[in-house]
Amino acid sequence: MFGSAVTAVMIVLEFFDVGLNTISKAAMRRGMSQFVYVVYSNALAIFILLASSFIFYRKRTCSPPTVSIICRIFLLGLIASSVQMLIYTGIQCSSPILASVMIDLTPAFTFILAVMFRMEKLDLRVQSSQARSFGTIVSITGALMVTLYQGPPIISTSSADNLPIGIVLSPQANWVLGGILLATGGFFLSLLYIVQTWIIKQYPEELMVTLICCIFVTIQCAIVSLFAERDPNAWIPKPDMGLIAIVYSAIFSVTFRSVVHTWACRKKGPVYACMFKPLGIVIAVIMGVSFLGDTLCLGR
Repeated sequence: MFGSAVTAVMIVLEFFDVGLNTISKAAMRRGMSQFVYVVYSNALAIFILLASSFIFYRKRTCSPPTVSIICRIFLLGLIASSVQMLIYTGIQCSSPILASVMIDLTPAFTFILAVMFRMEKLDLRVQSSQARSFGTIVSITGALMVTLYQGPPIISTSSADNLPIGIVLSPQANWVLGGILLATGGFFLSLLYIVQTWIIKQYPEELMVTLICCIFVTIQCAIVSLFAERDPNAWIPKPDMGLIAIVYSAIFSVTFRSVVHTWACRKKGPVYACMFKPLGIVIAVIMGVSFLGDTLCLGR
């Protein structure tokens, strides 16, 4: 019963995750800077996590983190900052559909890293190891095809026909660049799961780890974004789709999803935490075609 509940939560997370990518893409189409988006969403999440920590730790004592744990969380923050910057810049260059496909590389990368760091065992005489190895090859091959090949349109919505071609489908150069950025983000996301597991096995305080990591991420992203985004007007929050995306990301992505994934890494390991990512393709295709007017092409 407990295992089924965990599986249901992880599946629901994928729906929210793809929804976040779709909303953020819509906001960036309307002019929101991905750098400002990352900084504001993490800053808002700090207040949410602080309030949650006061409530959660009101009846139980949280063991203080050691200097070693703080240093590990700082490393986790660097990786998380890289993941967010790479993924949202990649989405801006391409689409949420490509983001879901590239993030599907996460289970393959995580499995390889978990074997390297001896968190998983690879025995090709066992069917489960054979299946994971075959799945890794298929995932990487599929990601390369989706990035480099565009076939004829399968579905073209009326809203897509009415939009400039540069909005509906990014030029090939931008699409390939987006694919490279997203694939790199997928690799760093896999590394993030490994480091999360490394930390949480020795300091099993998911909420506190997420809070400290969020503070580090906000500071790190703010430093980078101040150099990357020089337009002062981009830093002024507006009551539009961008604000909705920031609040959505702060509540779901930075807060709820991070805590759940950290908990899953402690309970089930890094491979389990990312094994639900392939569901995102189907969800992203439906949302991309329905809400963003994306053209669905063969091979993509």
